[in-house]
Amino acid sequence: MNRLRTIYLSLLFILVMNMTSVFSVMAENYPYRSDYLWLTVPDHADWLYKTGEQAKVEVSFYKYGIPRDGEVNYEIGDDMLKADKKGSFKLKNGRAIVNMGTRKTPGFRDLRLFYKLDGKTYQHHIKVGFSVDKIQPYTQEPKDFDAFWQQAKDELKNVPMSYTKELAKEYCTDKIDCYLVKLQIDKKGHAMYGYLFYPKNAKQGSHPVVLTPPGAGIKTIKEPMRNKYYAENGFIRFEIEIHGLDPRLPAETFQEISKGFNDANGGYLANGLEDKNRYYMRHVYQGLVRCIDFLTSLPEWDGKNVAVQGGSQGGALAIIAAGLDSRVTQCVANHPALSDMAGYAEKGRTGGYPHFNKYHEILKNKDCLNTMAYYDVVNFARKVKAPTYLTWGYNDNTCPPTTSYAVWNTLKCKKEALLTPINEHWTTPDTNYQQMVWIKEHLVK
Repeated sequence: MNRLRTIYLSLLFILVMNMTSVFSVMAENYPYRSDYLWLTVPDHADWLYKTGEQAKVEVSFYKYGIPRDGEVNYEIGDDMLKADKKGSFKLKNGRAIVNMGTRKTPGFRDLRLFYKLDGKTYQHHIKVGFSVDKIQPYTQEPKDFDAFWQQAKDELKNVPMSYTKELAKEYCTDKIDCYLVKLQIDKKGHAMYGYLFYPKNAKQGSHPVVLTPPGAGIKTIKEPMRNKYYAENGFIRFEIEIHGLDPRLPAETFQEISKGFNDANGGYLANGLEDKNRYYMRHVYQGLVRCIDFLTSLPEWDGKNVAVQGGSQGGALAIIAAGLDSRVTQCVANHPALSDMAGYAEKGRTGGYPHFNKYHEILKNKDCLNTMAYYDVVNFARKVKAPTYLTWGYNDNTCPPTTSYAVWNTLKCKKEALLTPINEHWTTPDTNYQQMVWIKEHLVK
């Protein structure tokens, strides 16, 4: 793997799992306001094995910093799938060794732990990988994939650029300016809102642009100032939502809309899935291209650099934008969702978020499966030419590591990965900041 960097297990980083705020931890001991601590240490420091190798994990449990003895129930299964082995073991001096077994095929195994103490059950889990460089997606590229998306992009050529731009004083500082933008996407009335951050006194022809799509859900744009360092470092950054909802709406309104929209059938990510031309995400993917149209029309753009960056659904949309639009020059994605979504259709295989195996008969519907292939990240990953930086964790049960590797192994561009095995569905502020640094180091001069 090209310039692949692996973050090895360390006790300090394990303890970080228990904190709720990096800044709070600075003032208090690890773990942050938690009575208990699990430690799970594989006998391979990188958590990776070859198929056929046995994976052994040392398990420890502490309460109030004191190792506890007792019986721990466990189950072991393939990534995101039902357990195929169950049992129990005894902690002695707070420790035990558990043999997770192996896999015959490339993928991940998940050790799930349950310990009852003082009337409460404590849970934990750890995933390890087997021959992960050989993980390939289930999803195949449709023969007319390129033609389908070229037609979608061509439709935008007949839609004049139209947007409103309003100063958002609440997010302006002595170093940056911020505007709330409403951008029209198509003739059907679809729009996207976004906060557009500029360096103060931005100069014409001087600044790279960054498009940041959101994670999944129907929600406001969360804490727009949390990534202000992009503008402070010379970037113009456009952080968007995808549903055409004004981010200034009350939180209660977003909750009501979300409850009304996200039903037991998979919500907006399943809306129109029977028809690739009517699927909800079609105009969203078109919107990514229109956002790039908008950003590259700004007189302050440097004329060279268009970065995309996001996590989860936002990570998926970043890769999709890079695959759809050749203007993208840098791509950064954390644990991308929408990756190998149809994987569950094959028995014993792990699929990606939104885990359509949970929703009625979706994976048995040939039309739905057909549509998924046109919208799956792996098929856009095949088209990406921009240098790409990918981050994912092994313990992630939202966007499982199996599907992140399916994307990674599909990418043919220059690529780098930051592996954080202990991470679930999160990244730290420091990791997020370093992604900005990576983009800055890879700017086209």
